Amino acid sequence: MERCNLNETITNFRCNSTLLHLECFMVLSESAKPIITVLCCSFGGLCFIENCLVLFLIFSSAKLRKKPSYVLLSNLALADTLATITFVSSFLNFHVFNEIDASKEIYLLKLGGVNTSFTTSLGSLLLMAFDRYICLLKPSQYKLLVTRRRAVVALMVLWATALFLSSLPLLGWNCCSLHSTCSQLFPFVSISYISSWIILVMILLASIIYAYMHILWKAHQHALYMKKYHLEVIQQNTKMRIDIKLAKTLLIVLMVLMICWSPGLFLMIYSLFSIMDNSARIVFAFCITLCLVNSMVNPAIYALRSKELSSSLRRICSCFGKVLGISETNEEAESS
Repeated sequence: MERCNLNETITNFRCNSTLLHLECFMVLSESAKPIITVLCCSFGGLCFIENCLVLFLIFSSAKLRKKPSYVLLSNLALADTLATITFVSSFLNFHVFNEIDASKEIYLLKLGGVNTSFTTSLGSLLLMAFDRYICLLKPSQYKLLVTRRRAVVALMVLWATALFLSSLPLLGWNCCSLHSTCSQLFPFVSISYISSWIILVMILLASIIYAYMHILWKAHQHALYMKKYHLEVIQQNTKMRIDIKLAKTLLIVLMVLMICWSPGLFLMIYSLFSIMDNSARIVFAFCITLCLVNSMVNPAIYALRSKELSSSLRRICSCFGKVLGISETNEEAESS
């Protein structure tokens, strides 16, 4: 198929569903495609397995699935799982196998699915930060303010909001319907929508950062208090120490999120003000695969720092070990 002149096409872009315009977004070279495929399949496979394991550990424990904190945690794992499936399948089909969708509506539908999952993942981090914020700010009222029912309602609102915002391009906020300037990175998507989405992400990140900074300050104040009155407070504040540990765990999750998403967001912002060449688009394609790294690292952080999840994992591994041990014993007996 004939390749288009990227700079000329983007500069004089007129929205339609022709093959030529979609080809302008397929920038990966034949040598880069195997690398992207290996990265997506390896990161995506690990991410899927790890997040499914987190979901299994939480829902297999009657104690954990009743706690609001772990309800939010399970939603983050679910969002990351769905994001992995939708992103890897859509990304490889378009950029590696160069499959053309039948219409712009199908493409925007797939993009909306990816956007919904990742927006919900980010929103879950905000809810988890808010949960820890309340726990440390009003520990005596935490169980009354944060209940499992309220957590479920908050997650339903989150999913509905993310689905609506991600469906706006499909509902008409695209450069085809508005006859406006199109994004250089995503076919049919208006730069006004990209700008609004970036602003939304920045607001969410700023809110999460504020909540975690306050949590760390409260944790520092609590540590000083315990150091001063350790003989009386240590046993009374066991739950507080556990909550502080979970808050620090979520802070690490946030740091990983920032590291993985900052390059892609920077290039998205750059594309709003300057024309991007092939090299910049190839770099962007590699940068957005870092989102899989973020979703892959999150479950590992839970397993390493969450005592309850670690205990559940060890218990399940022990049960499997006993089952395998019994099976091996039976095989030896039958052979004898």
